[in-house]
Amino acid sequence: MAIEDFAPAKVNLTLHVTGRRADGYHLLDSLVVFADCGDRLRVEPGADLELVAEGPFAGALGPGADNLVLRAARLMDPGRGARITLRKNLPVAAGLGGGSADAAATLRALAALWAAPLPDAAAAAGLGADVPVCLAGRPARMRGRGERIEPVAPLPEMALVLANPGERLATAEVFAALSARDNAPMPDQLPAWDGFEALVSFLAAQRNDLEPPARRLRPAIGDVLAALSAQPGCRLARMSGSGATCFGLFAARPAADAAADALRRARPGWWVEAAGPCPAPST
Repeated sequence: MAIEDFAPAKVNLTLHVTGRRADGYHLLDSLVVFADCGDRLRVEPGADLELVAEGPFAGALGPGADNLVLRAARLMDPGRGARITLRKNLPVAAGLGGGSADAAATLRALAALWAAPLPDAAAAAGLGADVPVCLAGRPARMRGRGERIEPVAPLPEMALVLANPGERLATAEVFAALSARDNAPMPDQLPAWDGFEALVSFLAAQRNDLEPPARRLRPAIGDVLAALSAQPGCRLARMSGSGATCFGLFAARPAADAAADALRRARPGWWVEAAGPCPAPST
């Protein structure tokens, strides 16, 4: 028997850095959505724990033992074996939560394969701050270090274009370059967005506080944002997470598909994907 699961790209529509804890972890306030592009995971019974990586970005993964997929498997059951195949479609160190999404997919798939319960949110957070929200796989407001996950009002129909200039950017490097760590959060009460334009207006009044330091570290991010903004129908362009991937927000998928095609022709060295919202996982 084999179990397959999808690890969607996580997109931070907003990301406010609101403080820093005594242990060094930063406090965040972020509106998170998931796209229908991402990595794919397959688990099968095995005597030993084994990870096979394939796909366009498999070569960029870190060494075996510390890989988040293997760490997630050991969290489920440190003494049990499985053969795990990861198709790595998302760029690595790109601000899309790929490693956390892969870990969450591993937890879901092994829970199904082994008929075992999922770990609680605190245990999942031990793998990484983004793992709990990726495990839920639904649009959410994420606060604290990432452990406070709150549902949000249904989002209107929209589409995204994701673009990465092919430059990796370590999260720690971006946080270290922050000029301020006590920025204002989003409003206490998020609105119920009455259509796409209302969502765009709200997002335009918010921020990604990691974007300015990331642009200083990787000036190509500015080129990506400018290219996205210039596409017909793009209503907002912003960096996701700690970068270097940026997104453009469109009202409907056909406009996003056209923009993605245009960007691929103009910038053949970039990774570009059009995407819609990803359905939430069944578990």
